[in-house]
Amino acid sequence: MIQLVRGFKDILPEETPRWQHIEKTVRTLFEDFGFREIRPPILEKTELFKRSIGEDTDIVEKEMYSFEDRNGDSLTLRPEATASVVRSYIQHKMYAADPVQKMYTIGPMFRRERPQKGRYRQFYQINAEVFGIESPLIDAQLIFMLVNLFSRLSVTGIRVHMNSLGCPGCRPDFKKNLSDFLALKKQLLCENCGRRIGRNPMRALDCKVPSCREAVSEAPSILHSLCSNCRSHFEAVSRMLEQQGVGFEVDKRLVRGLDYYTRTTFEIQTGELGAQSAVAGGGRYDGLVEALGGPSQPAIGFAVGFDRLLEILPAKDKNRDAGPEIFVAALGDESVIKAYLWATDLSVAGISSEIDLTGRSLKSLMKRADRLNAAHVLIVGEDELKKGEAILRNMKTKEQYLISVNGIVENIRNIICQ
Repeated sequence: MIQLVRGFKDILPEETPRWQHIEKTVRTLFEDFGFREIRPPILEKTELFKRSIGEDTDIVEKEMYSFEDRNGDSLTLRPEATASVVRSYIQHKMYAADPVQKMYTIGPMFRRERPQKGRYRQFYQINAEVFGIESPLIDAQLIFMLVNLFSRLSVTGIRVHMNSLGCPGCRPDFKKNLSDFLALKKQLLCENCGRRIGRNPMRALDCKVPSCREAVSEAPSILHSLCSNCRSHFEAVSRMLEQQGVGFEVDKRLVRGLDYYTRTTFEIQTGELGAQSAVAGGGRYDGLVEALGGPSQPAIGFAVGFDRLLEILPAKDKNRDAGPEIFVAALGDESVIKAYLWATDLSVAGISSEIDLTGRSLKSLMKRADRLNAAHVLIVGEDELKKGEAILRNMKTKEQYLISVNGIVENIRNIICQ
């Protein structure tokens, strides 16, 4: 028997209602905030991710699924969505019509990480990206919208962590101070962090290895190295979040895992996922559009881990499977043919229906209707058909109604819509 590739999973029919519930909530909320959906491809040129994410990151060094196609081009299954959205923004010259663009996407990403609970090699993300707005108010709005998403999904116990990563003007001084600090702690660092001390010391702040986390616990804070513009920006974001009632914690170790971030960076963390506490995160990437060949445009975005979000969704939403509105239980060959036509007409009329065509007994049919969580059962046998009537049973209240088979769709609608 051929089985799944390790780190990949099937999303089974009984699970998809939860996915659809989240997707519907995301689309409604994001579009109310002026976002439009974009659907970039899952396969891109490898160079896109090397230039955007950074060659000194674990993602590029060890986790990407890359291969050469028949023309010798190096292609990669996208490990994240932001680079693809930026590439599309540039390639289609969206900035020419209006530099301000607000877009979201929902879809799969691919990284060859060690599989664990809530983390797969094919995983899903919800992404929101904004281009062309430098104001710190858009930073606050994205964080506010993200917190509101969790609220609408009835997810509690989340915490907003926020930091600033400065800009190309003020970050070099901090990186020098951090590099000097880490050099004194090198014996405590993992191999990757020790190797990156001179080139990319900020990666150590994001490392999950316990010895590295201990080593950087007293590391200098970048907030003390910010230039006046970056400091003013961060303070403005903080003030607006306070004004909107969004609680947050300033976290000096928060750097995110990708090289393109600048200024505001943030995560939504929870205590329900163990060591992998982040369920969402993002920040500004003001230089990425220009770095990938576009015009200089400010930008900011975030990603929500869909699989992790499912893990912390409240129990009442984890079992969202409404089932069909009508389950048709037909007894006898002639009844089955009539019932098949009714079920088809019900579905076309927008009333979800299911019919069993296996010729089971009424007892078996009622058990199946119960397993499917049907709201109502329409029962018809040869005797009912001769009388020109059928029985409609409410599975919750156990009430039963005799209805005429003439205009049966409208007769059913009149009862279930009362």
